[in-house]
Amino acid sequence: MNANRYLLVFLVFILAACSRTSSGAAQPGAAVYIENKGSDTIVNLALAWAEEYQSNHADVRISVTGGGSGTGLAALINKTVGIANASRKIKTEEIDQAKANGIDPLEHIIAQDAIAVIVNPQNPVSQLTLQQISDIYSGKITNWTEVGGENRPIVRLSRETNSGTHVYFLENVLRLGQKDNKTLFSTDTLLLPSSEGIINEVRQNPNAIGYDGLGYVPKDLKMIAIAKQDGDSYVLPSIATVNDKTYPIARDLYMYTAGEPTGAIKDYLDWIMSPDAQAIVAKLGFVPVTP
Repeated sequence: MNANRYLLVFLVFILAACSRTSSGAAQPGAAVYIENKGSDTIVNLALAWAEEYQSNHADVRISVTGGGSGTGLAALINKTVGIANASRKIKTEEIDQAKANGIDPLEHIIAQDAIAVIVNPQNPVSQLTLQQISDIYSGKITNWTEVGGENRPIVRLSRETNSGTHVYFLENVLRLGQKDNKTLFSTDTLLLPSSEGIINEVRQNPNAIGYDGLGYVPKDLKMIAIAKQDGDSYVLPSIATVNDKTYPIARDLYMYTAGEPTGAIKDYLDWIMSPDAQAIVAKLGFVPVTP
């Protein structure tokens, strides 16, 4: 009798474990679990989407975690998530690793974002060119007087290297989008693990300069108007200036799946592109990709 009872319990456990997977597959009547990991830029948006979607789909459970774009893509390559969030495009070496593991990553553009350059409200500097920002972060410009500010040393803040925002900023701001440009962050740049860390440091330090996704910038900090080059207009980041392409530091935001999505993941991604889901994009300060 005891042996039969243990066997029954074991079979129930196995059936429960097999009823859900991170890819969104499930047996009929069982809850579907979707694992969603990656970009810290996207995490708040992904959480808002998951909460709204689950409120209307009682049979779906969506787990959302951050950790950076590289972390999410690594999890997709290792087959431990159904959806990877990324604030940068997947790299060639990541695609090669995925294919070697039997995965063909598929890209989905789910929103757009402006990267705002931010300073403390006490800082009188209100506009910079892309070249000046590059020179600040590479260490060529070290004092605020060199760009029209007060005689104060510049404290450079950046996200950590695993962040997609860090990679985008390096390639498109420090290196000005030039593939043969090898400019690097100054060695005294403070690398912080989160958007909140950059926000808090800029708030406390009048010498600091940082960058963050537009949706994360609070109203008590100052955003810098940016010109592509000398003589161009200085433009502040906003939904409007991203859409009309006048703000020079804007990018697509991505979700990646292991091939063409099916089942619950396809349904979820289809909903993300709907007007209701894209309204949440605008509400959180990002830029919708559909009208």
